[in-house]
Amino acid sequence: MAKNFEQITLLLDFYGSMLTERQRSFLEYYYEDDLSLAEIAENEGITRQGVRDAIKRAEGQLFQMEERLGLAKRFAEMQQGLKEIDEAAEVIYETNMKTGLSRDINEAVVKIRFLAGALSE
Repeated sequence: MAKNFEQITLLLDFYGSMLTERQRSFLEYYYEDDLSLAEIAENEGITRQGVRDAIKRAEGQLFQMEERLGLAKRFAEMQQGLKEIDEAAEVIYETNMKTGLSRDINEAVVKIRFLAGALSE
């Protein structure tokens, strides 16, 4: 079973609280603690196949929630937009430094970069 760490952990951050405690635990053991199916099965007292089925079912639910709600996609889009805003502010700052050094422009750039940074956290 191939692990898709980044995607599942992101979806788990957004939708993990909507899973059952057992589903969330299995996904955390598998993706965050890097336990094998056999290790999880031994710890939980069930079969390896039972663990695999539970993880696959939970992954499916995470993907369904993302398909319906799109929170992770929207978050990624906002992060990309904030990065582009920061890059544009840097270009404005550099141009201002070369052409005339307006204090107002400099202050506006600092504010834009501060706000973009705060929103991306």
